[in-house]
Amino acid sequence: MSNIKDRKFNWLDFIRSVAIIAIPVALQNLLTTTGSMIDTMMIGKLGEINVAAVGLCAQFSSLMFACYWGFVGGGMLFFSQFWGSRDDEGIEWSYGMTFTCMMTVGVIFGVLGHFFPVTVLKLYTDKESIRTIGVEYLRIAAFSYPIMVYSMVMCSVLRSTERVRIPMYSSIASVCTNIFLNWVFIYGHLGAPAMGVRGAALATVCASIVNAVCTFVLAKAVGSPYIFRFKGHFRWTRERVTEYLKKCFPIICNELLIGIGNMVISIVMGRQVEEAIAAYAVFRTLEGMVIGFFAGFSNAASILVGANVGAGEHRKAFERAWRLIYLCQGTIAAVGLLLVALRSPILTAMSLSGDSYYYGAGMLIIYCIAAIIRMGNWAQNDTYRSAGDAVTGTVLEIVFMYAMLLPCVCISGLVAKAPVLLTFAFCYVDEPIRYVIMQIHMYSAKWIRPVTEMGKAALPEFMESRKKAARA
Repeated sequence: MSNIKDRKFNWLDFIRSVAIIAIPVALQNLLTTTGSMIDTMMIGKLGEINVAAVGLCAQFSSLMFACYWGFVGGGMLFFSQFWGSRDDEGIEWSYGMTFTCMMTVGVIFGVLGHFFPVTVLKLYTDKESIRTIGVEYLRIAAFSYPIMVYSMVMCSVLRSTERVRIPMYSSIASVCTNIFLNWVFIYGHLGAPAMGVRGAALATVCASIVNAVCTFVLAKAVGSPYIFRFKGHFRWTRERVTEYLKKCFPIICNELLIGIGNMVISIVMGRQVEEAIAAYAVFRTLEGMVIGFFAGFSNAASILVGANVGAGEHRKAFERAWRLIYLCQGTIAAVGLLLVALRSPILTAMSLSGDSYYYGAGMLIIYCIAAIIRMGNWAQNDTYRSAGDAVTGTVLEIVFMYAMLLPCVCISGLVAKAPVLLTFAFCYVDEPIRYVIMQIHMYSAKWIRPVTEMGKAALPEFMESRKKAARA
């Protein structure tokens, strides 16, 4: 891109637009991560095995997240592009489809967690002591799954229509509720019995209810219409269902297969020594802090780029997209440095010591280095999806995970019995290669594939201008 074009780009407007969306989302996720850290600290007082057990239960909820996130990604593709073209009916029917699909996933995982917790946890670890505690937690926490999914689908449409503060306020109420009720139920304050990990699970259920209720009430109060137009949610036609599933299917496959791949990684890590399992559970909590900041940029990319593509402003979408990627990576680098610098007090506060501290510190350092490239890949993939290209990032991520990453992790962790930290490092072995390929695709602009009539009409002229620029 020429210097002239760079001077014409309005950086102040760009930063302001990103901040309006990214900061509330990042704060919301930071609040959630902080709540999870405090959870871990409070559970940590019960012993490292309790931390490991609850951490493995969190891996099951992460698998649920992977299963429904494909519908979130697909839904936001439609929400943001229809928002850009001001197509209210389009937002309503795509919200109805997203809601139906996501709630189905939430109910299935709720049933599995409540009625079959032993079977679930046998997949994740061979340590009986950890499974016994995990079953107590999962059987109760499973009730929160459908409620969490309901909150997420509401948050998706609110963010896509630039109502990003409502999810943040709801998260504040939810995190405060969770911390307070943890104090009450885990240790038995205010006349309640001391329930241990079961108390933590009960607090999670109550907090998820508070989150859903606050989101619903605040959306109603500010007059956000799309959640409440129930008749419009089910105005499905064969053409709409086909288009929705066509766009969502690659994303669903991506998230599901990646979720299964991450489950395999958790299975490998769950068969290491108990100190490493506890460290991995703590690491996953801290990872949420990095992902929390990334989520702000991811939502900004989905909303800003998707809205531009939907409105036919493809040049603006392209100019915003690559800048968002590098801004994201710079922010993640700063967050990673901060976490590494503060690793000692953080890990100590989360009850890691001795070997578990060594493993936890090593995992955190490895991750914070890899996250700069990893989050760049994720941000590019989310940008492609919001613009209508749900295939490229999906194919690359799945192929590299199953052909390269998982064989390295499984062979090192289960066959070669390599050191724990080496096995952990193999979790990111594919990221640099994918990053180069994704960058080439980014600058080709072939990821701009609108679903709105305005966007489709403007596409030929934009692509022709890109060809002329490439020849110049």
